[in-house]
Amino acid sequence: MPPDFNIVVGAGLLIGLAYGAVGLLSGFCLLSSLRGWWAEGDSRLIRTFALALAVAVIATQSLAGYGAVDLSKSVYLQPSFSIPLMFGGGLLFGYGMVLANGCGSRALVLLGRGNLRSFVVVIVLGMTAQMTLRGLMAPARIALLQATTTKPAHLTLPELLMAGGGPSARITVALVISAALIVFAFAHAPFRRASGQVAAGIAVGLLVTAGWFATGYLGADEFNPAAVTSLTFIAPVVDAVQYVMLSTGLTLNFGIAMVFGVFAGSLLTALVTRRFRLEGYTSPQHMLRSIIGAALMGSGGAMALGCSIGQGLTGISTLALSSFVAVAGILLGTAAGLRGALRVQPLEASGAPR
Repeated sequence: MPPDFNIVVGAGLLIGLAYGAVGLLSGFCLLSSLRGWWAEGDSRLIRTFALALAVAVIATQSLAGYGAVDLSKSVYLQPSFSIPLMFGGGLLFGYGMVLANGCGSRALVLLGRGNLRSFVVVIVLGMTAQMTLRGLMAPARIALLQATTTKPAHLTLPELLMAGGGPSARITVALVISAALIVFAFAHAPFRRASGQVAAGIAVGLLVTAGWFATGYLGADEFNPAAVTSLTFIAPVVDAVQYVMLSTGLTLNFGIAMVFGVFAGSLLTALVTRRFRLEGYTSPQHMLRSIIGAALMGSGGAMALGCSIGQGLTGISTLALSSFVAVAGILLGTAAGLRGALRVQPLEASGAPR
């Protein structure tokens, strides 16, 4: 066991293992959810996502309300942010997600099932995210960040809607949002009958909360504090790729362990359920589209400080206004890729999994 393995790293590994298993068994994915809802009229998966978000919001805000986790230490609640960068990054991520046929978390899950296309997506996503955060594209991102950064009077939705935004305001807003999402989820009879999807939604929401608890409470060491975070798949994929190459110069953290856990959880589940099979690209055009999509997700996710899970679940669970901006961009980018003039046309006989 590595010398830097600790309780937070162990928690990240366990959370990743659980997410990998749940993701493979349920098909949990924002893109598949939106495609099924908008293009095929099947809203069960989007209701699973809505239930996961409802659980994550109310449970996370309960942790914060009781003082178990200080969400202000997370990247989502920094005192300033760039609206154009967050929204634009979300747009790129959403459109790239359609091109690549899945987000970073889904790619990790499918990689565990033997999908070699997902290996390309994960590597390209990690490379372009690193280029945007610290490499060739970093100067442009930093310049845009400095030119457009604002310090809003309110950082969270409760602060905006209710004066002060104290614990009672947080819980009130969290309850309203969660109740609306739960009503939306269970208003659909086929979803109510899909016990596996209901269980998946609850499980993913609790895993988001478990991540906050692990890093914000278990990792609250005043001499060596862990970064306060939870499920997200941009910076952790970057760190995991680097750790594989340069492990002697890096330290294990929650995100790296979580990424390894997602892959391992999916792989073990695929082997046990006999779902494992090797899959590859069907044409050069298929591979090129996948690479472009992964690159857009990597750079867009770095700009938006998160992905469809990192902002769509984890960020929204903090009720940060910046997360709502990023998610608006992700949804609009995804909509552009699925519908309208910029719609990504399906590849013939691509065999791309959903």
